[in-house]
Amino acid sequence: MNKFQFIETPIKGLYIIEQNVFEDKRGYFLETYNYKDFKKAGLNMVFVQDNQSKSKKGVLRGLHFQRKYPQGKLVRVIKGEVFDVAVDLRKKSNTFGKWYGCILNEKNKRQFYIPEGFAHGFLVLSSEAEFLYKCSNFYHPEDEYGIIWNDSDININWPLDYIHEIILSDKDKCWISFKEYKNLIIRNDAQ
Repeated sequence: MNKFQFIETPIKGLYIIEQNVFEDKRGYFLETYNYKDFKKAGLNMVFVQDNQSKSKKGVLRGLHFQRKYPQGKLVRVIKGEVFDVAVDLRKKSNTFGKWYGCILNEKNKRQFYIPEGFAHGFLVLSSEAEFLYKCSNFYHPEDEYGIIWNDSDININWPLDYIHEIILSDKDKCWISFKEYKNLIIRNDAQ
């Protein structure tokens, strides 16, 4: 029996990962990561940092990325529910500028693998959520960038029906547009 099911999304490199959950009257057990199994599935990354956040309903974090030190992320929710989103920023990709989103929650126990070259963000849908993620590179504050969450060109279909207020950090309110991002990479390529 396979411990993990790696489900490809419409965007190459993005995977939803489901794992076997062993439940009984005591609770449950699941394995969330195994280097050998991930490598066998073609996900040959090494994680160097684990992070955890707790947020209340309506908090939107993102869309974050690092340019010089890109991070692959394996994300999951251990309490509550989020809508998690990845935006393809790989300029040679057929899906450059496209997004994919999925629901992650404590019940489905799904994980979402986001490789290097993507912007990432999530919206908390439950009263609160605890979010865990592994990173394939260290956080470099001087290399932190973002694209505004409601960019009209990317046009993410955030599930806002039951969200009364979007709560953003000051930094997340000021990220650039996708058009500005494209101009930035064109300028950098010309140098």
